[in-house]
Amino acid sequence: MLSPDQVLPEVAAIARGAGEIILRHFAAPIPISGRKSTRSDVVTAADTEVEAFIVRELLARFPYHHIVGEEGGGQGTAAASAPYHWFVDPVDGTVNFAAKLPHFCTSIALATPDREPLLGVVYDPTRRELFTAVTGKGAQLNGQPIQVTTTTGLNDAVVSSGFPYDKHTNPDNNLREWAAFLRHIRGERRLGSAALDFCYVGAGRLDGYWEKDLKPWDAMAGMLIAREAGGTVTDYAGGAHPQRLDRGRYVASNGRIHAEMLAVLRSVPAS
Repeated sequence: MLSPDQVLPEVAAIARGAGEIILRHFAAPIPISGRKSTRSDVVTAADTEVEAFIVRELLARFPYHHIVGEEGGGQGTAAASAPYHWFVDPVDGTVNFAAKLPHFCTSIALATPDREPLLGVVYDPTRRELFTAVTGKGAQLNGQPIQVTTTTGLNDAVVSSGFPYDKHTNPDNNLREWAAFLRHIRGERRLGSAALDFCYVGAGRLDGYWEKDLKPWDAMAGMLIAREAGGTVTDYAGGAHPQRLDRGRYVASNGRIHAEMLAVLRSVPAS
């Protein structure tokens, strides 16, 4: 039986190693090496090199595990027979990274085959900030415990969100939700990294966060960090397991404003 506590230092070291690769690329010109679904969904050489590094390091330690990476798909043991699954986002916030905006991270999560997170590591190399969590053990930033805010009303809250890559063509592009929240909150932010948005909720830098169309590698580690810091993470309907839904709709908060956030989302007519 794998102990996430014992694994955490190794995964943290892998994340920091990934961060050094990212910073090497960040210091040089950053050509876009490809696009995925749309012109907004870009890939750089750093994405592919960092993912290859993380996958290689994980497979060397856990050859019988299944690894799902944003760029390379599933690797290692077949998903159906692997006792544990890893979810890897080598550079979360690639658009920021490619634009030389220093707000991006590496996200690594360990989960059960039914996508229940056990361990989460998110590393921001530009700030040297390592967010970590193990189920039932709390969340830390650089080894120090973190906690969500105590804000009790949405009108006093600072919240963040993001927009899907197909926002130019899809009417369900979060613009109506964004406008609806704008009338109820103190401040609204779009920072460009889902994993860091979750971590910032956990660290008390944001009171809440919502976004649609997130993939497991975007959300798994950050979701656990937010929860272990005392926060609440659900889908838009309040369900406790958004990571098991294909639509990838997540709401994270300090818990105190969660019902109000869900109410705002419910107030927006369906597309």
